[in-house]
Amino acid sequence: MYFKKIGVIGGGTMGQGIAEMLAARSLDVLLVEKTPEILDYSYGLIEGSLDKQLEKWAITKAEKKLILGKIHKVTHFAELSSCDMVIETISEDLEAKKKVLAQLDQVCPNNIILASNTSTLSLTELASSTMYPERVIGMHFIHPVSKVNLVEIIRGLKTSESTFTETKRFVEEVVEKKGVMVYESPGFVSTRMICLMINEALHILQEGVASAEDIDDAMRIGYQFQYGPLEMADRFGLDSVLAALEGMFREYGELKYRPSTVLKKMVRAGHLGVKTAEGFFKYDKDGDRV
Repeated sequence: MYFKKIGVIGGGTMGQGIAEMLAARSLDVLLVEKTPEILDYSYGLIEGSLDKQLEKWAITKAEKKLILGKIHKVTHFAELSSCDMVIETISEDLEAKKKVLAQLDQVCPNNIILASNTSTLSLTELASSTMYPERVIGMHFIHPVSKVNLVEIIRGLKTSESTFTETKRFVEEVVEKKGVMVYESPGFVSTRMICLMINEALHILQEGVASAEDIDDAMRIGYQFQYGPLEMADRFGLDSVLAALEGMFREYGELKYRPSTVLKKMVRAGHLGVKTAEGFFKYDKDGDRV
């Protein structure tokens, strides 16, 4: 299969990152959102991301123009029928994702790979909403997409060998990231492990063992993490971390996955991290620590 045009459904944080990354690799991207207004907003945020890179001399004005020219705004699923692959990146809601895949199944020829960027949900269950479950696969990019050179490729029960092979080739040869194969399991590898570290950091904070800043410094400096576990949670979105932990706690039934009460309080208070400018730390409009 020759990959030239990729559909991206969802213009949230992950959808923006994936669309920008694909466009930067000279792929045509059809970006889909519910309404033209939301679509324009998402496109504007991608342009803002490119402007920040321009300010740091990471890209030129010509490169910015080329990248934006590769991203096409779409509001109707029917336009995705010409894509070589479609990546679903909407919020982590099982029923909503199943509905999207069922709609794609109606408009995309059965040779087009349908990938989900889910970080915790069952690919087997997602694929059950389609007539061709063998072409459904998980492709879990990690935020920030442009900087993390890893993609978890998750096989559902009926994912075909050819779907996996072509997806792995797409990940490693086209977008030039390391692809790791994961057999379906709640949280897969990266989400399962990183959420446990974040949850343990929250317990340490709750017990008064150390401050949020000192907990993060201990892991960031001591073990060479780019961010400490609490800032990492802020950047993932505390509501997303809570949803992931609750999902794994429900699936595995083990106490180690039970979310910290501190995390629940923060989410209830609306302090979700970078996207609300406040979580365990405070952030400016560009997402930098204050």
